Amino acid sequence: MPCKNCENNPVIKLPNSNIYQCKKCFNKYFEKKVRKTIRMYKLIDKKDIIGVACSGGKDSMTTLYLLGKILKSRNQKIIAITIDEGIDGYRDLTFLKNYCKENNIDLHSFSYKEEFGKTLDTMLKLTKEKPCSICGVFRRYILNTKAKKLGVTKLATGHNLDDEAQTVLMNQFRRNVAASLKLGPITGVIKDERFIRRIKPLYFMTEREVATFAFINNLKDDYKECPNNEESYRCYIRDKLNEIEEKFPGTKHSIITSFLETLPLLRKNYNIKKIKTCKSCSEPCSQEVCQACKLAEKIKLL
Repeated sequence: MPCKNCENNPVIKLPNSNIYQCKKCFNKYFEKKVRKTIRMYKLIDKKDIIGVACSGGKDSMTTLYLLGKILKSRNQKIIAITIDEGIDGYRDLTFLKNYCKENNIDLHSFSYKEEFGKTLDTMLKLTKEKPCSICGVFRRYILNTKAKKLGVTKLATGHNLDDEAQTVLMNQFRRNVAASLKLGPITGVIKDERFIRRIKPLYFMTEREVATFAFINNLKDDYKECPNNEESYRCYIRDKLNEIEEKFPGTKHSIITSFLETLPLLRKNYNIKKIKTCKSCSEPCSQEVCQACKLAEKIKLL
C-alpha cells in the first residue's frame, strides 16, 4: 500500500487505521501531534527552561530532538540530563554525548555511584529489594535535585502512550488508584516549587510510532533493554497488553482516553495529602523521611 497522501513508499501503517504514510508525511504527522499535545495541555510556558531526562534510547532521543527543534524556534533553553545507574554492559552514552555535542546542547551526567556510593549492580547484591524499586526511587531523586540546581523549571521525559497505559493498568491491578492521580501529560496534583513537574510530549504517541520516528531520523542507536526488565511486573503487563492490542486494535488508546476522562473526578474525590519536607535531605515527600533517604541508609548499612 502506498502513502495515502503522496503515493510514495510507506514506512508505517498508523495505529487503529488503514492509513499508510511515507517518511515525509509520517514525520509531519508525528511532529504535529506532539506540538498539539504541548499546546493543548500547556506543557511549556514562554519562560520555562526545559530539562530532558535522557537515557539515550529511542523515546528520550525523540523527545530531545523534537523539543530542541521547538524550543530553538522560541529562543528557549534546553538541557539534557542523564543518569548512569551502574548496570554492567547496559548504559552506553556515546550516541547521546555525540548528539548533544553536534547540536550544542548542554549534557549533564550523574550516577548512582557518585550520589549513593554504590552502583545498582552492587546494591542488588546487598539487598533483596527489586531492581525497579531501587532504580525508580533513586532516579526520581537525582532528576529532581539536579534539575533544581541546573535551574530547570520543567523536566521532559520520553514516556509514550504504551508506558502510560501500562502504568494505569498496574495501579488498577494493585488497587492503588491514588497513584494515578499524578499521571497525565503533565504530572503532579499540587504545584510545589520544590518539585520539578514532569511533562510528557510523546504522551499520545504509541511505542511503535516512536520507534519508527527514531529509526527513520537516525535517532536510534543499538537498543539494549535493561537486563532487569524480565523480573519486572511492568514487563509482564506490557506483553499482555501488546497481545490484547494485536487482537483488538485501539485498546491502548481507549485505556488512555477513558483514563483522562475520569482523572478530574479522581482528583476531586481523593483527599490530596499535603506535601511534607524530608528531615534528612529537605526534598518534598509524603512522610517524615523520603524513600530515597530510607533506601540509601538501608543500603549504606549493608
